[in-house]
Amino acid sequence: MARSSSSSRNGAPDSPRRQPGAGKSSASKSSAGWLKEHFDDRFVQQSWQDGYRSRASYKLLALDDKDRLFKPGMSVIDLGAAPGGWSQVAADRVGHEGLVIASDILEMDALAGVEFIQGDFTEEAVLEAILAALNGRPVDLVMSDMAPNMSGMSAIDQPQAMYLVELALDLARQTLRPGGRFLAKVFQGEGFDAYLKELRESFAKVVTRKPEASRARSREVYLLAEGFRG
Repeated sequence: MARSSSSSRNGAPDSPRRQPGAGKSSASKSSAGWLKEHFDDRFVQQSWQDGYRSRASYKLLALDDKDRLFKPGMSVIDLGAAPGGWSQVAADRVGHEGLVIASDILEMDALAGVEFIQGDFTEEAVLEAILAALNGRPVDLVMSDMAPNMSGMSAIDQPQAMYLVELALDLARQTLRPGGRFLAKVFQGEGFDAYLKELRESFAKVVTRKPEASRARSREVYLLAEGFRG
């Protein structure tokens, strides 16, 4: 079952995570340090001022500014959408004539211009609900900012992260119109090169992006695949 959370999906957990084997003292110091860094983060502070649900909104805004992801009237699927930072941006950019379908296993508060479908999109009932919401409309963009709940052990985290982006690509192949685009957060490490090769087999062009709001120390990058071969 594909699992993402609003915390790790948006690039930074909403609460500090304790590493296995860490003592109470080290855990509390780590938690305090994380909290200070999080609340001092300028993108976190900016999100409060701008009314965005997460700092991840600024990653998508930067990507849109560079690659012109959105146009009025587009149809977009946002996978692992909670708490809604990316869906907010997408809904604003595609306008009233557009369609944004958001999906996550977690609950998400309602957003204007966004149809939310809760559940695991790899399950038939959830996929059918997504297709029903499309009502025959071609999909212009499938996007995923999903990530697993990180344990801090790359041998566990990297395979789980790659599994999620494989699932996202599978859905994109099922729903995208010919010429459509696919945007996904991918963690550099084992499986990355093979995934990049797989994208290039299905799309005419693939580029790598690292928006400013993506923390420098993070292994995350964003792969934008354009020109779906259908």
